[in-house]
Amino acid sequence: MIRRMLLVLLAGGAMCLVPWIGYLVRTLPESYETEQWRTAWVGFDVALGCCFASAAWLGFRRRRAAVPLLAATAALLCCDAWFDVLLDWSSPDRWTSVALAVSAEVPIALLLVLTARRLLTGDLRPHELTLHDLEAAPLRSGAPEYVREPRPEDFPAAQRARVADYLDGKYERELELLSWAAAHRDEFGPWGKAQRASAQLSEAELRAFEAEYLELLTRYCRLRRRPGPGARQVLVRFYAFPAAS
Repeated sequence: MIRRMLLVLLAGGAMCLVPWIGYLVRTLPESYETEQWRTAWVGFDVALGCCFASAAWLGFRRRRAAVPLLAATAALLCCDAWFDVLLDWSSPDRWTSVALAVSAEVPIALLLVLTARRLLTGDLRPHELTLHDLEAAPLRSGAPEYVREPRPEDFPAAQRARVADYLDGKYERELELLSWAAAHRDEFGPWGKAQRASAQLSEAELRAFEAEYLELLTRYCRLRRRPGPGARQVLVRFYAFPAAS
């Protein structure tokens, strides 16, 4: 409901701006004298500097709040480039503003947007296993951090038996690992967690659920790149399957 209301609000805002822009085109003068010019630009640059500093601090702390700040900083940089170029177009500083926009402001804004996108969507993208991967390290525990399980029907008929063997071995190891965890559950203390649930989901909703799981996994994998005080390696598994009819 909230998402639908937000979409209606955004679409309505876009539609309302169309006649307003037309009104401004007809009524605004080509030039205009105003006071507080220095305050306006100094205040804008102070805000831009605060965005840079805040985004850097949040990025250093590995906080997801850095994502909207990166996007806001990129937007301010684009606004800075836009107004610098337009307001200097009839002055001797025109080409300086153009060069600054092309060489610094716009590229930095693009870099910030791409970084925000990477932080938002995560870089642990599913790795599609090939037959070469299965033959090179069929059951190696040090395989890629996030691997999409292969389906035999996605392989040529001559290779499906090899993929089926890989899956049999994989699940055998998973069952051994689960049995070991169940037998030692009293030793884990606060480190042992287990949850299970069932939900009525469509195929599209299940894909969305998987994407959110991957985003959450990526978020916590970014907390630290190597072992640190109070941290241990934790094995995480995600399985979803239809209930028996």
